[in-house]
Amino acid sequence: MTSAETSTLSEATTPSRGIRNPVLAGFHPDPSILRVGNDYYIATSTFEWYPGVRVHHSTNLVDWTPLGGALDDKRLLDLTGTGDSNGVWAPNLSYAHGEFHLLYSDVATFAGGYWDPQNFLVTGPGPTGPWSDPVVLHGRGFDASLFHDDDGTTWMLSMVADWRPGRNRFGGISIQQYDRATRKLVGPEHMIFTGTAAGVTEAPNLYRKDGWYYLVTAEGGTSWEHQVTVARSSHVLGPYLADPVGPLLTSAGDPSLTLQKAGHGSLVETPDGQWYLAHLVGRPYTPRGRCVLGRESAIQEVTWTDEGWPRITDGTPADIVPAPIGVKVPAEAPVSSEHLEDDDFDAPQLGVNWSTLRRPATPDWVSLSERPSHLRIHGGRSPMGRHQPSLVARRVVATDGEFEATMEFTPRNYRQLAGITAYYNTRNWYFLHITADDDGTPILDLLTCDSGQVTVVPGVRTPAPLTPVRLRLRFAGPSLSFSYAFNSATETAEWHNAGPSLDATTLSDEYAAQVINGEPAAWGFTGAFAGLWVQDLGREGAYADFDRASYRATT
Repeated sequence: MTSAETSTLSEATTPSRGIRNPVLAGFHPDPSILRVGNDYYIATSTFEWYPGVRVHHSTNLVDWTPLGGALDDKRLLDLTGTGDSNGVWAPNLSYAHGEFHLLYSDVATFAGGYWDPQNFLVTGPGPTGPWSDPVVLHGRGFDASLFHDDDGTTWMLSMVADWRPGRNRFGGISIQQYDRATRKLVGPEHMIFTGTAAGVTEAPNLYRKDGWYYLVTAEGGTSWEHQVTVARSSHVLGPYLADPVGPLLTSAGDPSLTLQKAGHGSLVETPDGQWYLAHLVGRPYTPRGRCVLGRESAIQEVTWTDEGWPRITDGTPADIVPAPIGVKVPAEAPVSSEHLEDDDFDAPQLGVNWSTLRRPATPDWVSLSERPSHLRIHGGRSPMGRHQPSLVARRVVATDGEFEATMEFTPRNYRQLAGITAYYNTRNWYFLHITADDDGTPILDLLTCDSGQVTVVPGVRTPAPLTPVRLRLRFAGPSLSFSYAFNSATETAEWHNAGPSLDATTLSDEYAAQVINGEPAAWGFTGAFAGLWVQDLGREGAYADFDRASYRATT
């Protein structure tokens, strides 16, 4: 069957509701897609956030359910002191020999051309574990993956980082055999691909089809020039020849596309022999503007030419894609908890949409039992530090939406603060909070941090009661606003604005990234969060109780 016939058949038999991109909205970059039987999984990067490596599940490639994070304790991942946009980069989830393999890079720095990546491998019976103790395979580069060949061998691929001044820091793609019995790399390392003229060659994934080995890489950097490149060879060790037609997918050169930054992809084959590509995208609020939602995950249909090369229609990302042939797609899309959720904190553990910053949600600072039906957060260190913050947050997944929480807090001094935040990283955030004045009077105030400069938003400061208060933030495209209600026990709370409309676009990759003298001084790889934040700067035992938190995405 020709590629044109395959495409026509797919369109003729596809259910009316197809794949609507992005399939994973909000901060879900670097998708590693996997099928096991009739189940599909996508694993995405989490950087400085716990649990590490976020995993979603689907049976039709259309509707995706969050399973939460795979790496939930320090035995598997220690993010203490991790810098902004460091930590877990580009995980790879695979399945072979009756078990799941999760390979993930923990990147320590990006200063001066150094990355200090460590590539860990864990195995387990399910896509979220429980996992074996991690082993470090190498630190040569990041974006590592495993390829399980038909002959039973397993190979590890990664980009190779070259720290030397004046050299190409993206030195190419290497491969080395992995021995499952000893859990070690064996034999020589082979450089198999140095990339195309697009440069910045990374994120290798290897596939075998019809006698060919197909190497899928990301190139062009992770912004507007991003692309997916395919090369192939008749032998696993190469040489690999890039597709002469050019990239399989890119948004470069067309700012009118909804989905920008298309790149960093991985392939999956359906039980009926169809192919799809999961890949990274961004949705700027203006052409080439800021992407507050961060880098997201999308899926495209792939066909194959008679010459054996993969193709995506127009080589650009589509907003809507046909679902696989023969799958069951409900007529109505299920409501995702990522878009609409009320949490009364009645469960014994945090829900799958909550994340914590730089440390796992352990009982020493997060408790759902100390006060039943409440989340108690014991205060952590300063917002600028990278050790022991007490921030419990969730991804913002739509341009418009609302996050609200009911809180009880009794501050004893100005070193104790608790409230809600719109957060990007240590240098860019907003924080509506209650603290204490010099005379001990509780007050409500609003702080903003813009590129590391902390200021008080004028006109917000007001006395606050010790009774439960409701705090709210709203995203309206590029604008952000806060409000509060002190009479929270009544059915019709009286809401008050907390300051003016604020700039939501400061919570974006583009705003966070900084380059000084050609070197990255700060990177932006995550996305906006809304969350619950408690600070105990004097380590005096402060905590806050949250009775409820809700998130509603309206677009």
